[in-house]
Amino acid sequence: MDHRRTKDLKGEEEMDKRQIAQEIHDGKCVMGLEFGSTRIKAVLIDQTHAPIASGAHDWENRLENGVWTYHMEDVWEGLRDAYAQLKKDVQAKYDVRLTTMESMGFSAMMHGYLPFDQDGKQLAEFRTWRNTMTEKASAELTERFGFNVPQRWSIAHLYQAMLNKEPHVKDIAFLTTLEGYVHWKLTGQKVLGIGEGAGMFPVDSDSLNYDGAMLQVFDSLTEKMGYSWRLQNILPKVLNAGDDAGALTEEGARLLDPDGDLLPGIPLCPPEGDAGTGMVATNSVGERTGNVSAGTSVFAMIVLEKALSKVYPEIDMVCTPTGKPVAMVHCNNCTSDINAWANVFKGFADAIGSDVDMGTLYTTLFNAAMKGEPDCGGVLNYAYLSGEPITAMEEGRPMIVRTPDSRLTFPNFARSLINGAIVTLKIGMDILVVQEHVRIDRLLGHGGFFKTKGVGQKLLAAALGTPISVMETAGEGGPWGMALLAAYRAHREAGETLESYLQNKVFSGSNATQAEPDEKDAAGFTSYEKRFTAGLEIERAAVKAITVE
Repeated sequence: MDHRRTKDLKGEEEMDKRQIAQEIHDGKCVMGLEFGSTRIKAVLIDQTHAPIASGAHDWENRLENGVWTYHMEDVWEGLRDAYAQLKKDVQAKYDVRLTTMESMGFSAMMHGYLPFDQDGKQLAEFRTWRNTMTEKASAELTERFGFNVPQRWSIAHLYQAMLNKEPHVKDIAFLTTLEGYVHWKLTGQKVLGIGEGAGMFPVDSDSLNYDGAMLQVFDSLTEKMGYSWRLQNILPKVLNAGDDAGALTEEGARLLDPDGDLLPGIPLCPPEGDAGTGMVATNSVGERTGNVSAGTSVFAMIVLEKALSKVYPEIDMVCTPTGKPVAMVHCNNCTSDINAWANVFKGFADAIGSDVDMGTLYTTLFNAAMKGEPDCGGVLNYAYLSGEPITAMEEGRPMIVRTPDSRLTFPNFARSLINGAIVTLKIGMDILVVQEHVRIDRLLGHGGFFKTKGVGQKLLAAALGTPISVMETAGEGGPWGMALLAAYRAHREAGETLESYLQNKVFSGSNATQAEPDEKDAAGFTSYEKRFTAGLEIERAAVKAITVE
């Protein structure tokens, strides 16, 4: 080894650290924070858009009275802890106290239902994207609008509450999403990025606002049902990427940092959902680009050249953070069942006295899947912890199913877990690719599913029949994407589009690995998908036979 070169590298690292420390001290960095389904994560980036520090807080949704929810005290506890861990990371790495920034932004798992009265009192439990309790409202609004309204959208939850004659509906003065709520409390501004706004109520990509004709249709319904409010008056104002979304107030600074170190006045960008931050984090905001975000849920976002030929209940029409139309295939379930089985294996390892960390366990599980038979040897995994609209499942019952002659080996079992996490996505994507002939130049993957190098990427490529690229930054995911939106708010030049900013200033020198579909893997997945689809009646029978207390 050249010890002189080692010394040079150490000197460069120290110089970089000093430069970053100065940027932090001068308030030249930017933060993005995202409320994921199982983790709240904050990422701080420097002037080159590279992550330089992070903090996280683990949390879980609750199933209470048949409703998937999070308590608001959990929201604030998690927010403060994630930010505190970020501060600690900054102090440990750069020996500087974090007090201010150029910009910040907040994102969260998509949509859901958070209603408040005129005094700011929460009127009902937070109903998350995971709930599939709005089937009647979703179907009726889809028919009235001539536009697909998914069950998880805020408007579907609101209309279902109206149909149910829930007493709180008459008192609603403000309806928002999780990140819209946090942004409101930190800035006093009732706003939302247009990408997430499109998941509250359909938007018009030309006017960059809620669809006016559909607003009129809905208001006629509220009037007939005797409600005095009008929808546009209770929804957040939608903003485009780069717009001024207010600044951190004194009260907001204390909510985020009870230590009192953080100064008010920091500009905020429009809050966005995890679908939007995923598009940004993978540079997939231009036409014919797409991304697959795979974690607790999995969804594919394809930026369209033209509208689809008709309404599909399996396909959501949303938009990019700049309002371009996007076809979205969303599945409620992805890695949660993998996580559950990983915990089982960890328990077994502990029981035999083997000290295995979870990172090693996940890597072992994913790598074993690559040694399994392409069709998983006849082993099927239904990874439905909750309902799944694409396959018309109102509820979920996770299960492993196999025939007596199936080959239950650890590699086949591991591969069935991976295939079970993405098979429903494939069912939805077939509508776009096979029926609508949507063209995709680039499909990028990000999220926890892709952390083990090559495995999730290769198997998804085989499943979808298209190359899948994963960038070096794929593990950063939504929080980094949110930080990039905050950086765009702070640094964009006059007339500079988000597409141009990302391509020229963020991703121009980025590296990505690409996996091509393997013929044997693709054939095996096709066989798996056919058996999975045929066996959906087993899942329906389990839902009917086994009730949730």
